[in-house]
Amino acid sequence: MVTSLLNEDALTASSVVANRAMNRERQLTGVNSYERELGFRPLDWLRARLTGDDRRTEKTRVAWLDLCCGTGRALLQAADALRTEGLGDVTRLVGIDLVDAFTPRPPGGNVELVTASVVSWQPSGRFDLITCVHGLHYVGDKLAVLTRAVDALTETGLFIADFDAASIRRPDGQPMGRGLTTALRAAGLSYDARRHRLACHGRREILLPFRYLGADDHAGPNYTHQPAVHSYYQPGS
Repeated sequence: MVTSLLNEDALTASSVVANRAMNRERQLTGVNSYERELGFRPLDWLRARLTGDDRRTEKTRVAWLDLCCGTGRALLQAADALRTEGLGDVTRLVGIDLVDAFTPRPPGGNVELVTASVVSWQPSGRFDLITCVHGLHYVGDKLAVLTRAVDALTETGLFIADFDAASIRRPDGQPMGRGLTTALRAAGLSYDARRHRLACHGRREILLPFRYLGADDHAGPNYTHQPAVHSYYQPGS
């Protein structure tokens, strides 16, 4: 095992985490976009949830939470599109990022951008869509974030995130491997190893059999070819 694992406070001060740029300028659609990374169109997902006058007359707010949102550009672009379509008053868009580098936005509106660690931040309310585009690569207790995210879904909501299973390590430094993916699938999550994509349909309260030990910010590049963080867990706890 790495001799000096970092706790969450120390990790937030790491140059690997502070200088990350994976999701900083990503657009909602196009070449460098959420649509391309996640394999579907978040805006279409939100629109589909708003289909039918019954939901809108009940003033039900359809909510999207974006973890590690970077500048928040994708959320702001979605808000502009929904407002143009007359759907701004029935949507709630929330972005969380460790660094306060958000795109300037007009006061009011339906976008809330919060500077906080996704590990410690507690969501308010439930969300129809929760996304995390390449943000988990820089998080220490990745499994805690996953657990909290799927618990914050609506009963028919969707959580989808980029996730590198190889970044979850045993105390001896080896990848957790099949034990991890088996536990995730048993909890109701799906993992696409080829696309490095984790998903969950519908809210779940899960307890994964791993105890967090700390993080290593000297793990080196992962499949994105960018420096990332390995997270160490004790299995079976």
